[in-house]
Amino acid sequence: MSSLSGETAVHGTVVSRSCRVADVSYRAFLAGGDAPRIHWADPDGLELSGTGAAAAVTASGDGRFGEVRAWATQLFEDADHDGPAVARPRLLGGFAFHDDHEPEGTWAGFPAARFVLPEVQLSSSGDETWLTVTRAGENVDPVDVEAALDSARDDVESLPAMQPSGPRPGVQSTTPATDEAAWHEQVQHAVDRIAAGDLQKVVLANALSAELSGDVNPRDLLERLRQSYPSCFRFLVAPNGSAAFLGATPELLVTLRGSGVETTALAGSVGRGDTPEADAELAARLRDSEKLRHEQRLVTDAIVDQLAAFGDVTVGERTVRKLSNIQHLNTPITADVGDDTHVLDVAEALHPTPAVGGLPPDAALDVIRETESFDRGWYAAPVGWFDGDGEGTFAVGLRSAVATDRTVTMFAGNGIVADSDPGEEYEEVQLKYRPILDELE
Repeated sequence: MSSLSGETAVHGTVVSRSCRVADVSYRAFLAGGDAPRIHWADPDGLELSGTGAAAAVTASGDGRFGEVRAWATQLFEDADHDGPAVARPRLLGGFAFHDDHEPEGTWAGFPAARFVLPEVQLSSSGDETWLTVTRAGENVDPVDVEAALDSARDDVESLPAMQPSGPRPGVQSTTPATDEAAWHEQVQHAVDRIAAGDLQKVVLANALSAELSGDVNPRDLLERLRQSYPSCFRFLVAPNGSAAFLGATPELLVTLRGSGVETTALAGSVGRGDTPEADAELAARLRDSEKLRHEQRLVTDAIVDQLAAFGDVTVGERTVRKLSNIQHLNTPITADVGDDTHVLDVAEALHPTPAVGGLPPDAALDVIRETESFDRGWYAAPVGWFDGDGEGTFAVGLRSAVATDRTVTMFAGNGIVADSDPGEEYEEVQLKYRPILDELE
């Protein structure tokens, strides 16, 4: 069963106007705007920041992707935008991992799907920064939108170009959702299911709650992640004045530009070495490990099968992708698709990839539901943006956390296969908390 809620009526017209502005601090921009506040940045240099909601939609149930697409198609049907393509209005948001997710507890304010068309959007690519103001509804007067753009430009031009990220709040204590002994039991249960023959792989996750010495500023935390992980996708979704979901994820779910789809199979990981020699040895171990190569092949083959329904698929060369504290096996995958393909169609087909769910998908999801002791929420799910033409980019919400006041809850998981060792898997999960934890301590 599915449900859809348009928080703002989609009848009428979307009218947006854009102007170029000097480079400004996205953190200052977000701090000065109304909720919801959203930020997106990709390794290619595109950055989007949005405040307020000209229109918004929430959805739940197994039809949530299609319902969001249908709502957006109606919203953008008669859109009127005056400005360059980089400044065009976009819907930003994401999905929960499970389609029946309820927005409560840690995840209050984060339904099974939510996208926002910002009232005010800051877009930058290369050396250009653009400001866009959007209104949606009946009888929107372009003259009023242009006046609102002039007012917003005055506000933005008073903001600093740079802003210090501030001190780290410090960590007083950490508490896992699943302790090490219980984790060992969960991994062994998964290995037993694999041995029984009804499961090839399952990704089990854990959560780590950190109590801080001072209040956390999610925007400052995201800025520190930008400095440490510039080659990752970075995101922040703050639906209200309390909690924010943020992260720096290495994993692209899908990009759709025109008729071209890009994605990647990212699976199998080891740490980084303290010296170039040790690092190279770990990378060689990653490339040579039959367990990790097998795990990566499962992910690659599954993505290829899922994309084949949309068009011709090409698999690139497998490489080692190095991040500051971890390295992964990485295989790029592309596909040529039809002109009527929407990025949400591909995102729905790919989510969850075996890198965050498992194989076969239904059996893996059953094991996840019956095993994990916490709510994944938006962790390991699609987060990103799309436009009125159905183009867009979604990343997988990994290396992520929910931040509120003096608590940050981090999430991490690992792929379990037939020869997984519970102790080794537990240590690898701890490594995946470090991107967030290092920026707090």
